[in-house]
Amino acid sequence: MDSNCVGRRADRPWRVGAAVAGAALVLGGCGSGADDGAAEPSPPASSAASASSRSAAASGAASAVASPSSSGTGGGTTALTPFEADPARVPRTGPQAEALAETVALEPQAWGAGFRSQRPAASAPGTVAVLDERCRWERRALPGSVLASLSRYSRLPGTAGKGEIRVTAAVTVHATARDADEQLAVTLEEPLRCREQEVRAGERISGLMSTATPYGQGNNTYADDQVVEIGSYVTGGGEQSYFWYVTRLGTVTLAVSVKGAAGYSNAELNQYASNATATMLDRVEFTLGGKS
Repeated sequence: MDSNCVGRRADRPWRVGAAVAGAALVLGGCGSGADDGAAEPSPPASSAASASSRSAAASGAASAVASPSSSGTGGGTTALTPFEADPARVPRTGPQAEALAETVALEPQAWGAGFRSQRPAASAPGTVAVLDERCRWERRALPGSVLASLSRYSRLPGTAGKGEIRVTAAVTVHATARDADEQLAVTLEEPLRCREQEVRAGERISGLMSTATPYGQGNNTYADDQVVEIGSYVTGGGEQSYFWYVTRLGTVTLAVSVKGAAGYSNAELNQYASNATATMLDRVEFTLGGKS
């Protein structure tokens, strides 16, 4: 590994955070301002303005999808990409993809000191998260375009003056880079279809807004594409900030969600999500070899 590569990886958390902060500012322009440098989730009342913003972002993402995706981890084209994997290491079978997902998905301790597993600690094997027709999240059997998917659920227990943060780290390995690219396009458009989404009984996400940052735009020098969603995490105990990053590197998509809690600023929540994304990107690159 050359010194330039080491330098790029060392400042990756900063770059991820900067890119997401920029995305948050775009989304924040559609709603209320923030008091700590990141946009607060906006209420549904701003749907007309936010829909316009998201439509513009979707148009940009659609143009990227319309052209062949980069071959960083198996797409087979010559488009620009931040990473080119060793073709021999790119998963082609279910077991190979499952091994990659197991390696990349963050365990509780990788989130930071004090994090523990939720119950359940991980998703059911052979399933993938899907937002159904009634805007409810559920696990379904893997489609033909997905080789493997794994979600790990962690939490940071509350302490004096602070509530409990809940986080998810998910890895999905697709059959082709185009399949992975299409997942990003769907992710970008889902808040248009479902401004409010049910995570499970008694838990929902509302006021969702999303934007995309393809490679080479903004501060995105680390992934083929990234979609950021912000909104409000609503339970019987109240409403907190919610962040969801979905990042693509070749055939692999990485998803990180952070559900806020009392006593935490948006900047702190964003830092957890940025660090988690950067760590999983590093794991993908290390496992698949190649060059960046």
